[in-house]
Order: sequence, then structure tokens, then C-alpha cells
Amino acid sequence: MKSLFDTVSGECAKTVTQSYSTSFSSATKMLSPTIRQDIYNIYGFVRFADEIVDSFHDYDKATLFDRFEQDMDRALTDKISLNPILNAFQHTVRRYQIERHLIDAFMKSMRLDLTKSEYLTDAEYKEYIYGSADVVGLMCLTVFVKGDRKQYDLLKDSAMSLGSAFQKVNFLRDLKADFEGLSRTYFPGTNLLELDETSKQKIIAEIEADFAIGLQGIHQLPVEAKFGVYTAYRYYRKLLKKLKNVPSAEIKNARIRVPDYVKVSLLARSYVKYRLNLI
Repeated sequence: MKSLFDTVSGECAKTVTQSYSTSFSSATKMLSPTIRQDIYNIYGFVRFADEIVDSFHDYDKATLFDRFEQDMDRALTDKISLNPILNAFQHTVRRYQIERHLIDAFMKSMRLDLTKSEYLTDAEYKEYIYGSADVVGLMCLTVFVKGDRKQYDLLKDSAMSLGSAFQKVNFLRDLKADFEGLSRTYFPGTNLLELDETSKQKIIAEIEADFAIGLQGIHQLPVEAKFGVYTAYRYYRKLLKKLKNVPSAEIKNARIRVPDYVKVSLLARSYVKYRLNLI
């Protein structure tokens, strides 16, 4: 039965989320069951695309990515795919009428990672951030507001800013892996070989400005989404705080993380604020 296949597809997307990101998975669990699976479905899709360009070094990445994109196109057209991750994703796209230009912008940024290793201008940088992060926030927002265009338009800017903040924190945290392992640098005008405190603080100030705008939107999210998104926000703010305290000369030599016991504490405090209607 197709319904059984759809259930299996959803379980695959959930497994991908849990396997690749314990933090995102934990935050997703805080969402209402009515929207939780759809966020798993979106994450599964974006994670697979990202894995192709970041991890499959012993294979022809360009060919794999072309095939994945073609299969995605067929899934959206045919409303089914034998790739369970794409089958789950197309279900969510159709259910909430996620706009195709968001998907195309994401795929464009992922494709850039196949050939582009340096972003020299703010325009290039912002275009990449938009496709790799902002549009993912907008896909999730479409689910959070259940396709309500008026509410979507109201929260669009804050969702994009939050997506940007999450991505930039990842960039700062993963400087070593991106620069040494993948020969990539995303921050324009920044010499990662000699990252100084001024450059680091400029990046952090930019991220904090994104977080401020993102938090405004979190306060206005539907109740089904608010706790989960706020939990993710608190986790990334904690990660940024840790990065802020690491000397610029050391930040590219170690991968900063938030210990599990701190995550549990953040979750508990976020829940208290949520129950007291403080967010």
C-alpha cells in the first residue's frame, strides 16, 4: 500500500535527522506532532543534498548531485519517488505548497559547493547564505504556519535571519573542517590563515544582529512551533557564546561543541519559559 510506503519514507527522514544532528533532532521533538514529521522530511532532503557535496569524496559528486536533482524533479512531478527521502520531501512540499523557487535556490547553493571554494564579495556571500540557509528557514516556516500566506509574510524576514544566524554559527564552528578539509572559506574579506580578533568580532556582531531579528519572529510563531524553534535558538546562542570566548587564533584549531548536560539544561529552562508564556 502507498500509505505504508509513505510511513516508511517518513521514518527514513526521521532516522536521517536523528543520525546526523542530535541537536536539531532534539529541537524537532519539541515541535507539535502535527508538524514534526514534515520538519523531519525537510531536514532529510537538505541533509542528503549537503552530504553529496561535502562528504562523498571518493565518488563523482557532480554526477551524484545531478542524479539527485533529477530524481527530486521527478518526485515533485510524479508525486512519488522510490528514494524514500525524496518521497517524504515531496509529500511535505505538496501538503503545504512550499514554493519551488525556495527549493531551486537551495539546490543552487549546494551546487556551488561542488566548484566554488571562496566568496570574495558580500553579494556572493549573501546569495550563498540565502540559498543554503534562509530558504530552509522559509520552508520550515511554511510548515509552521500551515501554509497561511499572511502569517508567512509577517514572519518571513525573521525566519530568514534565524536561518542565516544558524548557518553563520556553523561556518564559524567548522572553520577548520571547511578550510583544511574542503578548501572552502565563506566569510569575504577574512584571512582564515591569520584570523584576528577584529575580524572574528565583526562576524559575531553580524550573527548577533541576525539572532535579534530571529527572536522577534519566534515570539510570534504558532504555539505548535514556538517551543521547538526557541530550543534551537537557545542552543545556537550558547554555541555562539562559546565561540565568542575562544581566542581568534585558536578558533580554527578545534571544533567547539555544547556538552550534552548543557543541552539538557537549556531544554529545561526553555520549557519553563515556554510554559510561563515568556516566549
